[in-house]
Amino acid sequence: MTLLVTNIKQLVGVHEENELLRGKALASLPVIEDAYLLINDGLIAAFGEMKELGAWSDAIEQRIDAGGQFVLPAWCDSHTHLVFAASREEEFVDKLKGMSYEAIAAKGGGILNSANKLAQLSEFELLRMAWSRLQELITLGTGAVEIKSGYGLSVEAELKMLRVIKQLKETSPIPVKATFLGAHTYPLAYRENHQGYIDLIINEMLPVIAAEDLADFTDVFCEKGFFSPGEMETICKAAMQYGLKPKLHVNQLNSIGGLQKAIELNALSVDHLETMTEEDIQALAQSTVIGTLLPSAAFFLRMPYQPARAMIDAGAAVALASDFNPGSSPSGNMNLVVAMSCIGMKMLPEEAINAATINGAFAMELQDELGSIAVGKKANLIFTKPIPSLAYLPYAFGSNLIDKVMIGGEFFS
Repeated sequence: MTLLVTNIKQLVGVHEENELLRGKALASLPVIEDAYLLINDGLIAAFGEMKELGAWSDAIEQRIDAGGQFVLPAWCDSHTHLVFAASREEEFVDKLKGMSYEAIAAKGGGILNSANKLAQLSEFELLRMAWSRLQELITLGTGAVEIKSGYGLSVEAELKMLRVIKQLKETSPIPVKATFLGAHTYPLAYRENHQGYIDLIINEMLPVIAAEDLADFTDVFCEKGFFSPGEMETICKAAMQYGLKPKLHVNQLNSIGGLQKAIELNALSVDHLETMTEEDIQALAQSTVIGTLLPSAAFFLRMPYQPARAMIDAGAAVALASDFNPGSSPSGNMNLVVAMSCIGMKMLPEEAINAATINGAFAMELQDELGSIAVGKKANLIFTKPIPSLAYLPYAFGSNLIDKVMIGGEFFS
């Protein structure tokens, strides 16, 4: 099928080079005013200014008049936990009463709460719930997503989660990447036997994950009270033997050397980064590792926002993601993430959009398929409602400014 979209007010994200953006380059967001876009068999085939449309356009039977709308690449959300069994609003109330994240975890809440509830659900029920969430994210403009396990914390339950993610990957209209996060926390039975649980991950989980092709990446929550940098290294090196590249939780609550160890491991990304020293910022900026910021988690936990401005100014590569999960970021709305990044982290609209599109695609190794307007990439696109400028997207943070979402050249509904 060939489709011609005409009279686009601004075609956004027309990067000539398919490259990870860092430093000042993150603020460069090329647009074409009064543009057209040609889509063939779900892929971008051509684009340019309306005045460049030749006689060939008369032969295109399927046309859409964008009527002054902005068109931009769909969001690439490179960090979610959207397969879970139940919400945790009771812990939300505990937090409002003053209980800390660590205190909730210590009494069996947090990740352990989600693990207990997930163990009781069937694979089919988990899939049904996750599918519904995924559909909602697509309507909010997400055109690619990474999904982590980590609410299983046993061989059976972790594999159940990953099999659900695999089914989503096989049936979803958008690309899905799977990350094994068995090292999310220590189950109660292994609280005093860390090596025992690490052995379980390495000897019983990873071989099955590899045999069934259940994951693209591996992750470890490196934090005080969770996994140390050395434990993270042990798990990652074992996973890397099966071809699973690290994407790691580091520097959320404390700076304990996890970032530096992740860089040594040549991780694809380091995620969270709420707690960054000047040394951490410089180390990230001098590396090839992507810093994935999750402002909605900082917002929900009432933590200081990530120092995005300092990271960008230092030359680090920064991506944005939702961290959609039931405990610390119960929203997968990337429009809100982009707005929070501008409001809370002083990112420019252009920086935030680039971080949520092309850099997010790089953080999932999907940059050849998504993240920018380029010939041959998937036509996963956002069509805005009429807006006065691109900056209006994060400015009017409380409004739904998406008119339609296109996935593979077809409007999603």
